Amino acid sequence: MNGKPGGRGRRLVLWRHGQTAWNLEGRFQGTTDIPLTEIGVAQARRAARLLAGLQPYAIVSSDLQRAAATAAELASITGLDISYDEGLRETFAGVWQGLTHQEINERFGDEYAAWKRGEPIRRGGGELETEVADRVAPVVLRAAEKLPDSGTLVVVSHGGAIRTAIGRLLGLDPYTWESLGGLSNCCWSVLGEGARGWRLLEHNAGSLPEPVLGDDN
Repeated sequence: MNGKPGGRGRRLVLWRHGQTAWNLEGRFQGTTDIPLTEIGVAQARRAARLLAGLQPYAIVSSDLQRAAATAAELASITGLDISYDEGLRETFAGVWQGLTHQEINERFGDEYAAWKRGEPIRRGGGELETEVADRVAPVVLRAAEKLPDSGTLVVVSHGGAIRTAIGRLLGLDPYTWESLGGLSNCCWSVLGEGARGWRLLEHNAGSLPEPVLGDDN
């Protein structure tokens, strides 16, 4: 599902939420509803000032509070309403949620090793990455369809959910999605609309996108 957008020049900004205490502790959050730390709020406030410069047309956010609070910082600057969608939540990781990587490796070593090798497994009995993409990408595309030509949509979500959405929108094989790498707290990736579909313009960015000057524009 790469959307084949058709050359309307739209742009998607996929923005990860700010820092939480579980991020600092290295715990799997999944769908557990963890709030931002004070630093996370400050990160969101700083990033929102930058993203407001892109003059977004719409904001859609996961309904989990760490994403919703991040989105609220951009809404307060732009005056835009936020559309919340539970389809943008992080990967449900079952019994892994709340555990550190070390604890998971100690208790579920074979499953953890298989995940690290890139095998499609249900972490903690939860969702497959492809199932996450099945629910996240359509939310993004539905919101994108409401954009005017050259409009910008800001999607506030979670690191794993964003990676699967990018992989699906770019039409990449699921095994390769991990090669996109993670997003730092309150950083974002930008997809732009080209003649052949969505293109990855920025990844794990923390500053405003710059135009591509040269042979590859």
